[in-house]
Order: sequence, then structure tokens, then C-alpha cells
Amino acid sequence: MGSGLPPSSAFLGAIFFALSAFWVFPQLVIAKHAGITRHYKFDIKLQNVTRLCQTKSIVTVNGQFPGPRIIAREGDRILIKVVNHVQNNITLHWHGVRQLRSGWADGPAYITQCPIQTGQVYVYNFTITGQRGTLFWHAHISWLRATVYGPIVILPKRHVPYPFPQPFKEVPIIFGEWWKADTETVINQATQTGLAPNISDAYTINGLPGPLYSCSAKDTFKLKVKPGKTYLIRLINAALNNELFFSIANHSLTVVEADAVYVKPFKTKTLLLTPGQTTNVLLRTKSKSPNATFVIAARPYVSGPAAFDNTTATGLLEYESSSSVSKAKLPLLRPVLPRFNDTSFATNYIKKIRSLATAKFPANVPQTVNRRFFFTVGLGLRPCPQNQTCQGPNNTMLTAAVNNVSFVQPNTALLQAHFFNKSKGVYTTDFPSNPPFKFNYSGTPPTNIMVSTGTKVVALPFNTTVELVLQDTSIIAAESHPLHLHGFNFFVVGQGFGNFDPKKDPPKFNLVDPAERNTVSVPAAGWVAIRFLADNPGVWFMHCHLEVHTSWGLKMAWVVMDGKGRKQKLQPPPSDLPKC
Repeated sequence: MGSGLPPSSAFLGAIFFALSAFWVFPQLVIAKHAGITRHYKFDIKLQNVTRLCQTKSIVTVNGQFPGPRIIAREGDRILIKVVNHVQNNITLHWHGVRQLRSGWADGPAYITQCPIQTGQVYVYNFTITGQRGTLFWHAHISWLRATVYGPIVILPKRHVPYPFPQPFKEVPIIFGEWWKADTETVINQATQTGLAPNISDAYTINGLPGPLYSCSAKDTFKLKVKPGKTYLIRLINAALNNELFFSIANHSLTVVEADAVYVKPFKTKTLLLTPGQTTNVLLRTKSKSPNATFVIAARPYVSGPAAFDNTTATGLLEYESSSSVSKAKLPLLRPVLPRFNDTSFATNYIKKIRSLATAKFPANVPQTVNRRFFFTVGLGLRPCPQNQTCQGPNNTMLTAAVNNVSFVQPNTALLQAHFFNKSKGVYTTDFPSNPPFKFNYSGTPPTNIMVSTGTKVVALPFNTTVELVLQDTSIIAAESHPLHLHGFNFFVVGQGFGNFDPKKDPPKFNLVDPAERNTVSVPAAGWVAIRFLADNPGVWFMHCHLEVHTSWGLKMAWVVMDGKGRKQKLQPPPSDLPKC
């Protein structure tokens, strides 16, 4: 017979603990990895700012230039309440954020939303899923991003380390472009004349041009460092119309991430970023404080013949020192940057960027392709509008196109038209998969260089694997075009100069560890091939990130249809979505 003794309280406690752990710990596991909600308030307001001896009123967020930093962790939800206090219409884009099923928060004007008008409020609401690294936000209407921009810093989930040495400190450096004139006037004048807009007057590093410009010695970015430390520098090119070389005198930098994707680390003295690209680098400072100050410099890489702002923004790298020698008396060491048209440096640099492609950070390159597209990108001419005189050849206007279609901005947001099945009269789904006629794309241009116009999109079924070859043309001028795709990262599987050869080039594609990006440079008189999985329902803008070319129509959109599953469908629009 059993003893009949009641179970001990310790035993009961153990059972209770085991059962409660069974119920509680799954939540703990989830909680450990679940993000939090972060709230930001962005007041769009005018601010007087003085640069290059001149004061002008600029559009800003919260009166700050550059704008405030958004900091989050992977998995966090972000709510940004935008209140428009200026006369301009405004939208904001969270450049490089995947926006999975949250296309209403993507931000390009008349693509995913109507603009936020004067006095209106809109809350951008999105979750950062499966991303960590450096991105940025900027205005996405007309040329307002000239002053309306700021960094997005996405930290890994808690207790998840970087796949490189933990830095002592992290520093964002954001490049910009400054005009003495009002930038809205600059683009409006160009639209009236049909010619290229006036070039900028300066480049800036964190909003400051540096001492090579008039009256700007006081407006110089200074990076103060301690010896023997590792700094993570988060570089962002927010310039409007120029790719930029970047270097720090007498220091090499280790590239560890591009467009918020970890890459195989490599050392370089000089970097190249197109507008829209971001790069994280490790700077290892010298073990002892050197008796010198080091110049930080950014200046343009230009691949075409058009006029450009051939100036250099500079900042200073200063070491903390116990020496009593004043900083002003220390020798100033300057970096040697490539020539402005050094395409061989640019090509070799770009080829070094490879995905980390580890078990933890895989490169999920589509190995098979459902749909292939071949898009020419470049310049052209179009007739002058009625009641207007244009200064292009034979009263024409300079324009830009993809597959000879110059995109016409609609009056209704494409995403609303798509979601409510009201596309009629807003857009058509007959965007050409190939150029309308073949010619020697990188060689002698055809005699007729007039382009067609239209609001055309490509419709893709959910989960289509896409291969897209982007081919630059030499019409008017061959030049590199940084193409940005909203809503996706893509893999850069191949690139080359001359005309793409559909037989000889694909066998050389890198399908193992290609760069994974959101913005890629189509080489001047060359081509680039990308692959992506269309797993994000919505309407996604693709455009040149040189603002002048976007204004001229070098843009189009992809409509990705809903999938069958609940989590494969675009969510309905928020109630505060602005109306046109």
C-alpha cells in the first residue's frame, strides 16, 4: 500500500512552476525578439539658414538641417506624425525600408499617396522587418529633398551582435547639395525653358560645406576621435544630382555594409556613393594621437558631359590630445581623391561589394526567373507644351525615359487607384518589357530621339521572380544612372560596358554572393542586371535618384498583386491618408 501522504508543497510548486513556465516562457521568448513602438513628431516648417554668406528660408523638419535622426531596432514599429506648416505640399519617403504590406507609408507623391497639404497631418506607420543598418528619409515631392532629409539608424535586435568588431562609437555622416537659390525655383525655371536646371553651389557634410567655400570656415563638420578606437561611420548620400567620392586623409576605411545589408569586409582609402546609397565603414584610429589634423573630403564622380558642381566639401578629423599645441597650428593633411571622371576606379570599387552570404545572413538570390525585362534608361527630347517656348533643339524639351516612355505623374495616387480597382484613366498596365525598337544602345544614337509619354506600369503576380537588365543609352549623352527601387532589395547579379549580350553575359552572372541593394548605378554606356522576388503587394516606384532625371520622367512603377494568403495582401489604407 502507498503511504497516503499528500504530495509535498515543494513538489506541487515544481509542477506549478513547470506548467506556468510552459505558458509564460513562449511569451518571454516572443517578447525578447518583439519590437517596441517608437513615436516621432515631424513638424514641416520654414527655417532661415545661412550658408556661403547668404541666408535663405528653407523647408525643414522641426527647424533642423539636416533633419532629426530616426533610431530604431530591427522589428520595431515606427509612427511618425507629420504636420505640414508650410505652403508647399509635402510627402516623406523612408528610403530603403521594405514597407512589407505597408505601401501607404512609402511616401512618393502621387505613387503611394496624395501629398500632405498645408495644415494637414498624416501619420506614417510601418514596421522594420528583417532589416538592420543605415538608411535615410527624405521628402519625395518635387525638389524638396534638397533640405528635407535625415538618417535612419536601425540597430540589430537586442543582444544580437554586429558581424564585425563592436565599435567604440557610431557617427552618421550625411552628404547634401546646397543651392544659394531656392531649389523649387531652380527646377521650375528648368521646366519652363526645357533646359537642364542650374547646378548646385556647394556640397555639404552633415549640412556644413567646409572651409574650401567662401565664408564657410565656421561651417565645418568636425569628427573628434580618441586614439586606438574603432568608429562605425554611417555614410549617406542625400545629394540631389551627384555621385560622390569620399575619403579621410591618411586613414583607410573598412566597408562592412551597403544599403543596410552586411557585406564581405574590405579595406579602401576612397568610397563612392550614388545619391540614394548608404555605406557603413569602420574607422580604426591611430594608436597614438598624431600631431596633425586630417581632412575629410567629398567631391563628385561624373560620367557624362553635362555641366556639374565641381567643388569639394570638407570636414576635419581631429584627435584628442594631451599636447598643448593648438589645433590651428597642427599640419593639415589632405586626402587624394580620384579624378572627377575616374570610371575605372568607380567600376573596381563597385565590384568589391559582395553580400556576406553566411548561414546567419544569407544571400537569397533567385536562382530561377519567371519574368525577364530589358529596360533602356537615358535621355531624349519631347515637344514643347502648347503656349510655351522651349530652348531645346527645334523648340523641344530635354526629357528622360525608361524604354522610351517618359513617365507622366498622375493626379491620383496609383496605390489608391490600384487598391480600389479604379485604374481607368489613371494608369495602364502596358509598360513595355523591352525597348520599342532595337538600336546600338551604347553607340551611335538613332536619328529620331523623341520619346513617348504615359503613366504606364508593369503588373506582376505575387511572388514572381524578376530579372531586369537596365541598359544606359548614349542618346544626348551616356551617363551613369543610380536606379532606386522602392519596396524591395534586389541582387546585382551582373554589370558591364557596351550593350548587354543576352547569350554571352548571363553565364557570367554571380548568383552566389552578389551585392544586395536598393539603389544601383547603371554604368555610363553600360548595363546592370538585377534580380528580385516580388513578395510585397502594392505599387512600387522605380526611378533614377538623380533628381533632375526623375523630374524629366526617368521613372516607372511596378504593381505587385495580392497573393492568396492573409499575410500576402496589401492592408487597407489608413483613415488619415491625404486626399488629392
